[in-house]
Amino acid sequence: MLTCRPSPYRTVTFEDFKFNEHLLEGVLSMGFTTPTPIQEMAIPIILAGNDIIACAQTGTGKTGAYLLPVLDHISKTNKHQISTLVLAPTRELAQQIDQQVEGLAYFTGVSSIAVFGGGDGSAYEQQRRGIQNNVNIIIATPGRLIAHLTSGVLKLNHLTHLVLDEADRMLDMGFQDDIMKIISYLPKTRQTMLFSATMPGRIRSLAKAILNNPQSVNIAVSQPAVGIDQQIYRVHDQQKTPLLQMLLKNGSYASVIIFASRKEIVKSLAKELKGMHLKVSAFHSDLEQKEREEILLNFKNKQLPVIIGTDALSRGIDVEGIDLVINYDVPGDPEDYIHRIGRTARAETTGTAITFVNHRDERKLKSIEQLIDKPIRLIAVPDELAGIQQAARPEHSPNKRPQQRRWGNKSKPKKA
Repeated sequence: MLTCRPSPYRTVTFEDFKFNEHLLEGVLSMGFTTPTPIQEMAIPIILAGNDIIACAQTGTGKTGAYLLPVLDHISKTNKHQISTLVLAPTRELAQQIDQQVEGLAYFTGVSSIAVFGGGDGSAYEQQRRGIQNNVNIIIATPGRLIAHLTSGVLKLNHLTHLVLDEADRMLDMGFQDDIMKIISYLPKTRQTMLFSATMPGRIRSLAKAILNNPQSVNIAVSQPAVGIDQQIYRVHDQQKTPLLQMLLKNGSYASVIIFASRKEIVKSLAKELKGMHLKVSAFHSDLEQKEREEILLNFKNKQLPVIIGTDALSRGIDVEGIDLVINYDVPGDPEDYIHRIGRTARAETTGTAITFVNHRDERKLKSIEQLIDKPIRLIAVPDELAGIQQAARPEHSPNKRPQQRRWGNKSKPKKA
């Protein structure tokens, strides 16, 4: 594996990549001056025409790492054909990538379209027309893309770039067969880029099957951003909602994401918090696509301070300025913990991630701590909730405290 590091001698800027002047104008107009480490390492590899397998944690700028060299190539060549396909696991991520293309390519004339399922027939027809107009970049979820390919409307004979974004999540969602079917429609001679937040064996097998002599970049795999203040509360189920309400009431958090394990819990929590007169929305699969888009837009525009969702939200939202993530339930997969808390402290900012851990979740917590290679700081449950704790554990004698595992340094509840 190629080990790449940022230059120790000087600060690299976007001017150093010799991008097309119109692309560079778009980058600078968006306030970007220096690349993130993954961008600094991956962009030269892609500009040189090499296949790449890149692994970096959530929030490190992976999207820009592949979009910028692709946009540079398109802006210097023929703009009247579909040259790039980006595959993404969710419609939300596909839309966000499309929005980033729109911003970065504003002065270049490069066009793109997001292709995803859901919605009514008019959405499919709009996508079909966009495809027939030969946009330069298609950002698509696998299922809907296959529908356009099999209908004969979409031809990818001139494709030069294939990008798999969040490849690990696509495999988790069962898209491997769809990915291979899509690749069967593509030219064999192309540049392929695989970007992932984790690098399990399945990803390496996929890379071996579809990439040609790839160069590899690996940055701090499975490690949360250093700016995240990670905390845990050891609670019983009956304490979770009162503690959540207390944190939101007493804190000064402007933008909050709450993750729960099931959509039924998401709906219930939203109802509880609305009862506190908090402005909150539940994000789940029962909503219409238009409703989901409106929730994400309001959250991104800071018109909605609190959003509650399942793990589907952890990969489908890219919003800066989120200062608190709460894991109402500990995720079953420690990698999902990384993605959840990675919603905060993005782009070298800081944030807080709080996880509620009940007695059934101790093994999950241990797996998370092993993955991140350090214990997570334990915060004492507020005294006001002690009565709820006693009611939650009637099997223990009031005169005998249950034996507890050693948790790390205790401190008083942190007040934001």
